[in-house]
Amino acid sequence: MGSRGQGLLLAYCLLLAFASGPVLSRVPHVQGEQQEWEGTEELPSPPDHAERAEEQHEKYRPSQDEGLPVSRCLRCCDPGTSMYPATAVPQINITILKGEKGDRGDRGLQGKYGKTGSAGARGHTGPKGQKGSMGAPGERCKSHYAAFSVGRKKPMHSNHYYQTVIFDTEFVNLYSHFNMFTGKFYCYVPGIYFFSLNVHTWNQKETYLHIMKNEEEVVILFAQVGDRSIMQSQSLMLELREQDQVWVRLYKGERENAIFSEELDTYITFSGYLVKHATEP
Repeated sequence: MGSRGQGLLLAYCLLLAFASGPVLSRVPHVQGEQQEWEGTEELPSPPDHAERAEEQHEKYRPSQDEGLPVSRCLRCCDPGTSMYPATAVPQINITILKGEKGDRGDRGLQGKYGKTGSAGARGHTGPKGQKGSMGAPGERCKSHYAAFSVGRKKPMHSNHYYQTVIFDTEFVNLYSHFNMFTGKFYCYVPGIYFFSLNVHTWNQKETYLHIMKNEEEVVILFAQVGDRSIMQSQSLMLELREQDQVWVRLYKGERENAIFSEELDTYITFSGYLVKHATEP
C-alpha cells in the first residue's frame, strides 16, 4: 500500500472516531501516543483532500488546554471495556405501597369432616389431684328389705259379715310396713314376697279364712268340723307392686266359723318377707 493509501486509511479512522465518539467510552489522551508516531518513519505528505479532511477534523477536535478527554477507536472485544454504561436499577419501597387493613369477611361454610385418625398411645399417669370439697347430700336411699311377723292371742268367731283379722302381738315389723291397727301389710318395696298363715281350729266348729291381695281372694285356709282342734297353715308367694295390700279375712257366718287362741299363748300367726326386689336382674 502506498503513501496515498495510508493517508486515506488514516483519514477514514479519524472520521469514524469523530462520528462514534459519543457512543464509545472516552479515554484520556496520553503522551505516549504522540511518541509512538514520532518513533515511526516519516511518511510522505498526503494529498490535498486528505489534508483538508484532517484540518476539518482538527477544527472540531477540542484542544488539550480545555482538559476534555479525546475519543479514540476501541474494539468491543477488548478486555475491560464496555460499550454501554451500567445503570443502577431503581428500588421501590413496598412498605409505602401497603394499604390499610380491610374489614373482616364473612365466615365461610364448614368443610367436610376428615377421616378419624388412629388412637394414640396411652399417656403417662398424671399426678394425683387435690381432694375436692364435700358435695350436697343425696336423696335418702330406699330400703330393699321388708319383713313382718305378727300374732293374735284372742279367739275369733264369725258373724253376718266378713271380718278382717286384727293382730295384737308384734314379733317383727321392719320399717313398720305392717299396720297393727288395720291388720294389713302395705307394700313399699315392690318385688316377690313370701307369706305364711297359721291358725288353731276350734272343736266342733269350721275354720274358713282367706289371704287377700287388695280386695281379691288369693288363697283359702279351710278346716272341716272335727272332734279335735288342730293347727292349720297356708303359705304362698306373691308379686307385689308399690301400695299393694295383703291381709287375712274371716269368712262371714253362713255356718259357725271360728279360730281358737288363748290369752297366755299365741296360736295365730301371720308372717311375710321380701324374697327378691323388682329391680334386681
